[in-house]
Amino acid sequence: MKPFSARSTSALATCLLLAISLFAPVQAAPSRKFNQLLESVVRIDVREVAFEAGARRYAASIGSGVILSADGVVLTNAHVASPRAVELNITLSSLERVSATLVGWDHWTDLAVLRIDMAEVKRRGLKFAHAEFGESEKLYPGQEVFAVGTPHGLTRTVTRGIISNNNRYFEDTRGVNGYETGAFNTWLQTDAAINPGNSGGPLVTGDGKVVGISSRSYLGANNLGFAIPSATARRVLENLLRDGTIVRSYVGLVPGALQDLENFFSLALNTGVLINSVDPGSPATKAGLRGGDIVLAINGEKVDGRFPEQLPPIQNLIASQPVGATVKVSVKRGAETRDYSVVTEKLESRVGEEWALEKWGLSVRKVSRAYARENQLDDVTGVVVIGVQPGYPADVAGLSRGDIISKINQQPVMSMEVIKVAQAAYEANPAPTLFEAQRNRRVSLYILKP
Repeated sequence: MKPFSARSTSALATCLLLAISLFAPVQAAPSRKFNQLLESVVRIDVREVAFEAGARRYAASIGSGVILSADGVVLTNAHVASPRAVELNITLSSLERVSATLVGWDHWTDLAVLRIDMAEVKRRGLKFAHAEFGESEKLYPGQEVFAVGTPHGLTRTVTRGIISNNNRYFEDTRGVNGYETGAFNTWLQTDAAINPGNSGGPLVTGDGKVVGISSRSYLGANNLGFAIPSATARRVLENLLRDGTIVRSYVGLVPGALQDLENFFSLALNTGVLINSVDPGSPATKAGLRGGDIVLAINGEKVDGRFPEQLPPIQNLIASQPVGATVKVSVKRGAETRDYSVVTEKLESRVGEEWALEKWGLSVRKVSRAYARENQLDDVTGVVVIGVQPGYPADVAGLSRGDIISKINQQPVMSMEVIKVAQAAYEANPAPTLFEAQRNRRVSLYILKP
């Protein structure tokens, strides 16, 4: 067999390269909109205070965000920027750093809104781009998306993936420093890499539209990242810009999926939602509702809670009612169906205001209405001990984490202000102080000595 000559080998190589180039997929250059999106993504450096182990402590962290308006509005996660933040700095795509302030936050959806210091931007002649929302409702499994952010501080990092699930449900909703999260929305699941530092960055489509805000991932798992849909983010952004907070309603129903239970309740498929339980002392309890009831309609609107993914919209329907409004709930109990009138209350977190009483070596959290109901307390009087510093007066006296301080020097602790006044008096004139606290439903007295 005649060997190939150098000339014929070169010609063959040329033909092979030509064939590969003809059949290889064409990698499109980034669009102008996608480049604009990249220039709108920021790094957020946060310094925040925490009241732990009987002391006030400061910690630094980083996260991501996306600028969504020409006047410097930044959307990020609530677990990135919260009211605990004492300093917020934003690094623009130009690598210039500017200060920012917290406009508002909403731990229920894990979203927060910041505003860049525009006076500083103008004074320094800085520029930035801003992104636009896309429509998360139109996403489908398999659609290509990109997660943009600052994982581990590496600014403007882009990872590519797909929408793995466009309607993911989480049952565990305590995700933001103990605050409740995710009760009123489902999540976008993606296999685009989301690492620590990506939190608050945008999940975008190829045209640079923001369809989600990256929020969480499973540690130790591969390709399991989750984002808040833009449909939820857009609504929360508008409300926080307008009011600085979001007020929701509460009735005390804990819903459950009806899947596989329809026969036990003689129900047609896709009819109603199960009441798993009712919070003690809640509006629903006062109205006569109880666990095991089946809610068929709310204010005349039929509800379908057969699957877990259908529960957040039902909870959001109730939460969206005005505080103090009367909600008509149609309920099936056994063979009987009747209407109940439930008057809504303001929704509150179980996590109350926190403070550190450093001279006593004690950090505390105000008892909230939700915490009182959860722990079957008589009322919201008192503060919960969340940390004790070894060797300090509170530790020596015998107070421990979980105790509920109800009185100081025989004065009921009706607010955190009572605690702060007692602290100021002690610092001005250190003297033995009498604490009354409850532990396992038993009340004891403790003397904290200087």
